[in-house]
Amino acid sequence: MTEINQQPPIAAIATPVGEGGIAVIRVSGKGAMDKVKGCFKGKDLTTAETHTVHFGKIIKKDGRVVDEVLATIFRSPKSYTGEDTVEISCHGGVLVTQAVLETILEQGVRSAEPGEFTQRAFLNGKLDLDQAEAVADLIHAKSIKAVDAAHQQLEGRLGKHIKKFRQQIIDATAMVELELDFIEEDVEFANKEQLRKLLSDVDEEIGRLLDTYETGRLVKDGVKTVFIGRPNAGKSTLLNTLVGSERAIVTEIAGTTRDTIDADWSYEGLLFKLIDTAGLRDTEDIIEAEGVKRSQKAFEQADLVVYLKDLSIPMLPEEREEIAGFQKRAAQTPFLLVGTKLDLNQSTPDSERSHPDRFSNRGLSGADGKEERIHYDLKISAIEEQNIDELKKLMKQRALENKDYDTSSLLVTSSRHRDALQKARENMQRAIQALDQGMTGDFLSIDLRSALKELGTITGEITNEHVLDSIFSRFCIGK
Repeated sequence: MTEINQQPPIAAIATPVGEGGIAVIRVSGKGAMDKVKGCFKGKDLTTAETHTVHFGKIIKKDGRVVDEVLATIFRSPKSYTGEDTVEISCHGGVLVTQAVLETILEQGVRSAEPGEFTQRAFLNGKLDLDQAEAVADLIHAKSIKAVDAAHQQLEGRLGKHIKKFRQQIIDATAMVELELDFIEEDVEFANKEQLRKLLSDVDEEIGRLLDTYETGRLVKDGVKTVFIGRPNAGKSTLLNTLVGSERAIVTEIAGTTRDTIDADWSYEGLLFKLIDTAGLRDTEDIIEAEGVKRSQKAFEQADLVVYLKDLSIPMLPEEREEIAGFQKRAAQTPFLLVGTKLDLNQSTPDSERSHPDRFSNRGLSGADGKEERIHYDLKISAIEEQNIDELKKLMKQRALENKDYDTSSLLVTSSRHRDALQKARENMQRAIQALDQGMTGDFLSIDLRSALKELGTITGEITNEHVLDSIFSRFCIGK
C-alpha cells in the first residue's frame, strides 16, 4: 500500500452547478476536519468517527447562517483521495452553493484545480493511472456502451492485463541479465526456446489488445457519421428524424445548409455524431462554396459515410460518377448509398417512376449499351419514416463492421494507451528478433526494459509531470 501523503486542504463544488435538491462541496487534505470545524456549527468534526454524517449549519465569521447542511466524514486512508475528507451536502442552487464554498475557503482552504482530487487519489495509490483516466471517461460518457467501457477500465481490467505483461517481461529480463553476470563462466540460465515463447505470447496478447482500439475509439468518442449528397437530397430532414427534433433548417430551397451541422444521436447504446453537410454542387456563392469545402473535409474524417440520393429526380451521369468517386475515396470507411424521398417516388405514375433496382433514366446506359444498375443499400422516406428503423440497424451494423466487439470484451479506448502498447510491442518484436539472431543478452535487455517503461506509463508505475498535467487537466473541477 502506498504511504498516504496528506497535502494542504483543497475544496471545490463536486456536483453540477445549478438548481437542484442538494449540492456537494468536497474538502480534502491535511486538517480538513479542523478547517471545516471553523465554520460548522454542530458536532465537533475533529472527533467524529469516519463514515459518519452530522447535521449542522455553515456560519460566516460575523455569525450569519449560510445554510443548513450535512457533513460526511471520511478519515484517511478510507476516502476517495486517501486523505482526510469532508463532504458538505447543502441546498442545491448557484448562490447558496457558492456561498458555502466561499465560507469554507475563508478558513484557509485552497480552491481545487481540475482533476486535483483524482490526482491525489492516484498519487496516494487509491487508483492506477488508467483507472483515474476512466473516471474522466465515465463523467464525459455520452452513450451506454461508453459507460460500460469506462466501468471496465475503472474496475482495473486493463491494469490487470498490463501488470501481467510487465511481470512476464520482468521475469524474462531477470533471466537475461542474470546470465550476463556469469557470461565469463558460460552459464546459461535462460532456455532460449522458453524465452522466445514467453516473449511471443506477450507480443500476441498486446497485439490482441491493440486490435480493440478502433472499436474502443468508436464506443468512447462516437461514430462520426457524415450525410453527403446533392442539394435537397434530404440530409437535414434525415438528421432531424433521427434525433427527433428540428436540429437543422429544412426548406425546398437548394443550398439552405451552408455549413456542417452536428448532432449527437444514440442507438442501442452506441453514440453517433451525425454531421449534416452542405449539398455538393458547383456554385459561385462564396459562402455556399465554403460549405461544400467543409463537406469534403467532413467526408475525409468520417467513420461512416451515408450518401443520400433523391429518388424523385433522375440519376444524371455526373451524379453516378460522383457516387462512384466517393465510394472509391471512402476506401476502408463504411459507405452507405441511401435513396431518399421514397414517398414521392412511389406516388409518381408507373410510366414516370424509376425502377426500384435501377436508374435507366433518359437513355443512361453503360459501355455495352445496356442499362446500368445502381445498388442502393436502402430506400427511405424520412418524412413518412419509411424504413427508418431498418436504416438505424444498418448504420450500426456498418459502423461496427469487421470490428470485434462484445459487450464483455476489454476495449482499449485511449489513444495514449494505444500509443504506449504499440511502442511496447515494437520493443518486444525487436527483442524477439535479437534473440533469433543470436545477439547477446545486453541487446535483449535494452529492448525489454524499454517495453517495461512503455507499459508502466499506462498504469502510472512510470510517470512524468507533463503527462499527469495533461491527463488531469481534462477533469472537471471537483473531481
